[in-house]
Amino acid sequence: MLERRFLKYTDWPLLLVAALLSCLGLVAVYSATRNLPGGPGPYYYVTRQALWLGVGLVVLVAAALWDYRVVVAWGPALLAGSVLLLMAVLLVGPVIAGARRWLVLGPINVQPSELAKVASIAALAWLLSRREEWNGFLPLAAPLALMGIPVLLVLLEPDLGTSLAFIGILFVMLYGAGVPAWRLGVLAGLGVAAVLGAAVVSRLGWVEILKDYQIQRLVVFLDPAAHRYGAGWNVIQSMIAIGSGQFFGKGLLGGSQTQLAFLPSRHTDFVFSVVGEEWGFLGASLVLFLYFVLLWRILIIADQAKDREGRLLALGAFGLIFFHTTVNVGMAVGLLPVTGLPLPFVSSGGSNVVTSFGALGLALNVALRRKKLLFDE
Repeated sequence: MLERRFLKYTDWPLLLVAALLSCLGLVAVYSATRNLPGGPGPYYYVTRQALWLGVGLVVLVAAALWDYRVVVAWGPALLAGSVLLLMAVLLVGPVIAGARRWLVLGPINVQPSELAKVASIAALAWLLSRREEWNGFLPLAAPLALMGIPVLLVLLEPDLGTSLAFIGILFVMLYGAGVPAWRLGVLAGLGVAAVLGAAVVSRLGWVEILKDYQIQRLVVFLDPAAHRYGAGWNVIQSMIAIGSGQFFGKGLLGGSQTQLAFLPSRHTDFVFSVVGEEWGFLGASLVLFLYFVLLWRILIIADQAKDREGRLLALGAFGLIFFHTTVNVGMAVGLLPVTGLPLPFVSSGGSNVVTSFGALGLALNVALRRKKLLFDE
């Protein structure tokens, strides 16, 4: 009985698309790292990615089988635990590339800010499901304060891109909870003004809210060619790689920007550039189509959810994957500033893989219980 109901209500297209993206990610990571200068070997990163995909699958199953009503009820506690981990990062985390973003647990590095995204989704679903009317801006204070805590801690690491991901999740869930779009537009405008104000006061040396390299990324976005041998190098090489792939691509392991190491961070932040160069417009379009199907299936799950908690939980998973995908692809083609957000299921990185599968597991959890609670009998 249990097996039949599981097979009936599992969203198999969603799982299939996630599996395809993960497999394509393994191919892209291998191509990007087999000749990595000073690297540990041609199979190190792809093997590690495969192991993390296995861990992600376990997390997906656990997140799907644990009744989402219990997950939402524990949301505030999960977020509190994530906040403690983020504080621990600031206190004892090692400084890597000028930032404290990881906790070292034996042979692995864990990025608590990634795990905090899933906890934030559960906590917001708990909070937002308890209000149906959003009259004025005052009711928005509670969700803004709730999400503001992890955002502030992540900004202190510093990690502007990840902090923006939290805000993207928040806006999607607020809209799903019934907040009018125009109010969200006002909040977004105030947020943009705040970022610009922070850049100005930081540049003038009054208060260091944003680091110099973060401000430089905003400047480079407006004119990357003016900094082609400095801060603009990454995005210029990315656009060259994608453009040179043309329609059919240069073939697997045939991308000059990738294989000759002109393209930076090609297995993490700019893995989509590897796809564009070696698989061409055709391959890049296929990857984007798979993301479209993935996000479409999650929206269907949210629409069919049996209660507000389930709907908000699924929308939170949608917001996480949508924001990461949009920003990663946007920065690879030069349409958005470089923020360092990985591409879900494709970019190399254990914490991101676990987070992506965890969010997907929450959506599947809602799908399994959209008709009649799966494990009530």
